[in-house]
Amino acid sequence: MEPRPKPIINVSYSYNPLEETLEYMPKRTSVYIGIPKETSFQENRIALTPGAVSVIVNNGHKVAIEHNAGEASSYSDREYAEAGAMIVHDKREIFSADILLKTAPIGHDELELLQKDQIVFSPIHIPTLSKQHLEKCLEKKIIGIALGSIKDDAGYFPIVRSMSQIAGVYAIQMAGKYLSNNDQGKGILMGGIAGVPPANVVIIGAGMVGEFAARSAIGCGAQVKVFDNSIYRLMRLQRTVGQTIFTSVIDPMILSKALAEADVAIGALKPQKGIVPMVVSEAMVEAMQAGSVIIDVSIDNGGCFETSAMTSHEDPIFKKHDVIHYCVPNMASGVSRTASGAISNILMPMILSCAEAGGRPDAMIINKPGLLSATYMYKGKLSSKALSKKFNIKYTDLNLILSTEL
Repeated sequence: MEPRPKPIINVSYSYNPLEETLEYMPKRTSVYIGIPKETSFQENRIALTPGAVSVIVNNGHKVAIEHNAGEASSYSDREYAEAGAMIVHDKREIFSADILLKTAPIGHDELELLQKDQIVFSPIHIPTLSKQHLEKCLEKKIIGIALGSIKDDAGYFPIVRSMSQIAGVYAIQMAGKYLSNNDQGKGILMGGIAGVPPANVVIIGAGMVGEFAARSAIGCGAQVKVFDNSIYRLMRLQRTVGQTIFTSVIDPMILSKALAEADVAIGALKPQKGIVPMVVSEAMVEAMQAGSVIIDVSIDNGGCFETSAMTSHEDPIFKKHDVIHYCVPNMASGVSRTASGAISNILMPMILSCAEAGGRPDAMIINKPGLLSATYMYKGKLSSKALSKKFNIKYTDLNLILSTEL
């Protein structure tokens, strides 16, 4: 066997380690979050629960909450203070925050308090939004992010889905309440008992609200009929509720007959171009049984019953043709603690991601595509096509705006 040649080592060679190129991460910064007390739009929810505040504060951020902001959701100032939040009595101090979290739209009395380059998470209530109000927000050069338009990684709208689920369940609870004798109803138990038939529930709309209303009604033992013009949604509803139930397209003849026999009718249609189609005429309502109950969840966008008229949580019902009408907008606010928990679970990780982006709004929005589509105004420029078309205000593509800042 021939001996192996020895390696030649030349002292003139130099051996230097190569540096590994790592991704540059922006420096984490402390973010100041402000949560005001809501006083408009019958709003009882709050954007962050004490548990979520504790997580944010423990990550090095500052949270200020207006005095009694969580009272309507049964969260006390003491709970927030123990979680690490500052309790503030001056609303101006809240509105000096980097990020403002609101569960109601920006109020007219809050416009003057807005700060330049401030990030404002809040809903947009298009039926009550005026051009003057929108232009004032643009003058303030805030960064407006619509809560209802935020998307998750799967492309869904998590806040809308959560509030729709709550509204569906809550609609059945309200129906059961107003069917009782104590609330002028027919004195019917939703589920019935052995030998006595249960209530007949008609649900118009097979979206998320309709699905959870159907599941709750079936869980109570009621007989359920669901109407929708989307065969796909009807098939999906039957699959998710786990059993075959009566479903139909919205045929006026079939719907009229079902409503005449119904004890409860729930309107849960989705808006089309911002308006809910009115599919139940006054004649159909007049033919319903005396003491039956209508819950119009779609009232936020006009309602799908011709006899519907907006009511409030303080005065929720009225009677027309001896039929009880419950037409309260923002129904999720009626169970504000549950709704607040759902919103908080979605917003808390987003606030933390803002800090991971170095506190820069442009980096935060670009790194979170779900926020990109939800940003309707950016530092004085309107970036929502829908709002631009409705109010005839110049539209600027957000991607174009952000490309000039990076």
